Amino acid sequence: MTKNLQAIRGMNDILPKQVGYWQKLESLLHELMLAYGYQEIRLPIVEKTELFKRTIGEVTDIVEKEMYTFNDRNEDSLTLRPEGTAGCVRAGIEHGLLYNQIQKLWYLGPMFRYERPQKGRYRQFYQFGVEVFGLAGPDIDAELIMLTARLWRQLGLADSVILQLNSLGNLTARNQYREHLVAYLLDHYSQLDEDSQRRLKTNPLRVLDSKNSALQDILANAPKLIDHLDTESRDHFQKLCGLLENAKIAYQVNPYLVRGLDYYGKTVFEWVTDSLGAQGTVCAGGRYDNLVEQLGGKSTPAVGFAMGMERLIGLLEQVEPELPGAQLDAYLILMGAKAEQDGLALAEHLRDKLPGLKLQSNLGEGGFKAQFKRADKSGARLALILGEDEVANHTITIKWLRDEREQQTVAQAEIINYLSV
Repeated sequence: MTKNLQAIRGMNDILPKQVGYWQKLESLLHELMLAYGYQEIRLPIVEKTELFKRTIGEVTDIVEKEMYTFNDRNEDSLTLRPEGTAGCVRAGIEHGLLYNQIQKLWYLGPMFRYERPQKGRYRQFYQFGVEVFGLAGPDIDAELIMLTARLWRQLGLADSVILQLNSLGNLTARNQYREHLVAYLLDHYSQLDEDSQRRLKTNPLRVLDSKNSALQDILANAPKLIDHLDTESRDHFQKLCGLLENAKIAYQVNPYLVRGLDYYGKTVFEWVTDSLGAQGTVCAGGRYDNLVEQLGGKSTPAVGFAMGMERLIGLLEQVEPELPGAQLDAYLILMGAKAEQDGLALAEHLRDKLPGLKLQSNLGEGGFKAQFKRADKSGARLALILGEDEVANHTITIKWLRDEREQQTVAQAEIINYLSV
């Protein structure tokens, strides 16, 4: 027996019943970006592997373990994008969009990482991302946070998420802090788990990100990065906090919030929730003022964020378990050969005259009872009945399916006016 084909593990179908949540979220995101003056950019799903090695780093989990990488027919190493920032920066440099310019860009699409699938973490997942180039001050950091806060309010999620902030300082301050952190952790090396011991050698700041409860007491007494900031970064962070407080946006300073990549600096932030189990981060952002230059462009300040669509959908489903569907206005019942012949033309005429009309025609024949059952199941507000008598008399019968109204028959010439009311 032939085995049924199934989707690849961690790469999921989005079924019609779920699509309503995606459409609602995508529509709100489009409107929000227009309201703040951001422009959409659409990026390739596949990039040269070197792009991610240069941006993410060769000794990170993403590059070492999680990327979908392959050689094409020219033996060029290509990778399905694991995140969106690198491709956006590459596009900005390639097309001359960044130097001495302000660009406020957004994108939406699938990303790919080979991870153990679990709720809120998949091998093909969708991210919405925003990247801003050419602005160095804390005001743009604040705007991005305010923008996301507005989205939570629009989605009814404001009480489900908490904003956490930290500053990573500049590279010099961070390197000095790294020395203090490594010295402290080496004194507790035998108490660290295997993952933290590995990170201590390759990416020590990521040890602070550990979710291992057994390490929390050790990490609580570790040196704090925020106590080792350079003067400029400290001033930047204080101004950002002031802007958020003035806008009445609550936040928590989280000294363990880090990014493991050297191109990040100054502001980092995350919106987190305790409603999704282990996958608690729904939006993560920060400044990466060194990345454009690292990829061969001119020095350009930059900041951005990305949010996981699946995690947001998970929150939406909790606060709104049932979304109202895109309700049909009418279902056209066709009884008899002549009605079936004329019915599709009539349906097209109605759609021409009433562009907003949501009308479904019965297809595949079926008796009167069967067609009414389909009409009711479709969710339509009313049934339009075209049978032999209606064809002969150029009329159409209207039966309301959701309201207690009397059935009536009207001339086909009058149906446009009737449906327009």
